[in-house]
Order: sequence, then structure tokens, then C-alpha cells
Amino acid sequence: MASALVLTSTNPYGSRTLSVERDQVSTVAYLRDPSGTVHGAVWLANHVPAPTSVDHGRLAAGLPPIMPIAHTRFPQGTEPFDGSRLQALWFEEGDGVALFEEEELLAVIPGWADLDRGMPGYARDARGESPFGWELAEALDGLVPRVRKAMEYWTWREAEGSWSSYQQFAMGHLDSRLGPPGRYWDAGEGGPRLGVTERPGGFGRDYTVLSTVGMSCQRMPKAELYDTPNRVELAVATGRDPRVAARLFLWLGRYPWRSVTWLGHGHTARWQHQAGTFPLGGYEGVIMLAEPAGLPDISGFAVGGDAVQWLWLVPVTDTELRLAAERGHEVLSSRLIPQNRI
Repeated sequence: MASALVLTSTNPYGSRTLSVERDQVSTVAYLRDPSGTVHGAVWLANHVPAPTSVDHGRLAAGLPPIMPIAHTRFPQGTEPFDGSRLQALWFEEGDGVALFEEEELLAVIPGWADLDRGMPGYARDARGESPFGWELAEALDGLVPRVRKAMEYWTWREAEGSWSSYQQFAMGHLDSRLGPPGRYWDAGEGGPRLGVTERPGGFGRDYTVLSTVGMSCQRMPKAELYDTPNRVELAVATGRDPRVAARLFLWLGRYPWRSVTWLGHGHTARWQHQAGTFPLGGYEGVIMLAEPAGLPDISGFAVGGDAVQWLWLVPVTDTELRLAAERGHEVLSSRLIPQNRI
């Protein structure tokens, strides 16, 4: 019997899909990207008596694995799941998901799950640690607060007025740091909600500052694994047409959630569009700098108890991009004078 789809759920950013699949022998949950590549998985249940060892034949045939007897709470197997009783709860970052059977936590595939490193998800019916699933009960102290926080986050995001309230606080913070706003653009559909605010010259400066509004409304995937700020916004200082410079945010503003990664101080990005179309003149990309000397201090804003870090996009040449790649961003950032590239 070929595998049947019991449940499917795509995260709000369109970058990961949970699929619960079963045949007559077992049920497994997979976390895939849009291309179908599996990034995480966890066994959920056997539906026949458990074998004494791993069934490599099933794995070679691409069938859901069957858990060996030493690692299942139910050696004789259980009845197949009713898909109507299953529900997915995505983590705020979109890189991990919890699976419920009605009100009971059935499994968790966290953002750090990595099958290549022998790190599957956690399952209610698993015992100990196996390549197919780790025991959920042993990890509840760490996972339950995360699941509860995800519930609270989506309850807030889905509440009427949540975006306008967040937007008001973010804009008010920028008012206090950069002066009155100019134009505001909505960056359109296709991922986390994103806006761009223009702050014309003033407050002792003769250039415009543009900032994203909305990136910090959700944590970035994977950031916690690298001990780096998990909420950011992007900013750029420009003496050019702000409408053109704002294209940088259409390029990078949703990148963390679409690509399931994070942006941080010292990261570089090469312009991927047609040569000569870079929005800030004759450069080839940007380096992202936190609190660069000579540019306004925009710090002091927090969301959900997390400090928000503004990353300034400073244009760089092809040579500078290669220098950063070969020798590290410190070599490049120590030489840059951001004010000279406005």
C-alpha cells in the first residue's frame, strides 16, 4: 500500500509544509520545503507489532519507517490516526511545528531538527532516542513553554487590531529617533506583512532614512541557534530617490522567513538582479551593520520582550563582497565610512 496523506499544513510564510503520512504499518510526520526536500521528520506510531530492529527494506523503498520495539510505548501498535482530530501549530519563526491530537500534544518538530545529524523530532509514543523519533515526555520542560508561546503569538496576531497596534508603536519609536515621517509604502503580499517608512532629512542630517516596519513582528528562523538578536528591522540612509532605494527592502525584508534563515551584523548580500540595476548606484550588494558610527541610533524598541536590532544596509562593491567572503566581515566593516556612501 502506498503512503496516504493524513494531514497537511503550510506555515504562514509559505516556506515549510508539514505532512503526516501513513500506510498500513506506520505513520510519520515530515517537514518539507517548497521543493519537497525533507528538513525534519518524526515517527508518530506503528500500526502493527514492532520489529526487533530497524526495517531497512522499508527505508530503501521510501516507506514510512516502523519503530523498533525498544523505542515505542506500544509494542503491539495502535490504530491509525483520524486526520480530522489532528491540528498543526506553527512556531512564530515558521521553522518548527507542534502537532496535536485534539487537545493532546502528539509531536514536535523543532527548528533545530536535522536528520543528517541524527536529530529527529519528538513523539508522544516514542521511548528514549532513536533515528526516527525522540521521547516527547523527556523534553516537555523545554518544549511546553515554546508551544504555549506559539499559541499566544498566533492568538495575538489573529486578533483584530494587532497589526495596527504594532505599527503604531514602531512608527512612534522611529518618530522619536528620526523625526516626523514622510511617505509610507506597503510592501505587498507574499509573506510576513511589511511596510517601508520614509524619514526625510532633519534632526541634524541632510539625507533620508528609510526603515522597514514589520520584520520585528515575528522572530527570525534559526537566530536562536547562533546567539544573535532574533528580531530585526532594516534601514538605509540615502540621498537618492527614496522610492528606488526602497527596492532593497523588497529584496531582503522577507528573506529570513522565505529562506528559513536569519540576518545579522556583518552579513553581506549580493544583488541578484540584472547588472546595473542596483538601487544605490554603482555597487553590487550590501553589508549589514548594527549601530554603525555616524548614522542615527535607532535602538530602544522591543517586541514580545525581545530587543529589536536595526541593521543598516551599506552598499559595497564586488571587490568588497569578495573580501568579506574570503577574510571575514570585520576586515571590510573596519574600513567602511557609511556616511561616504549615502
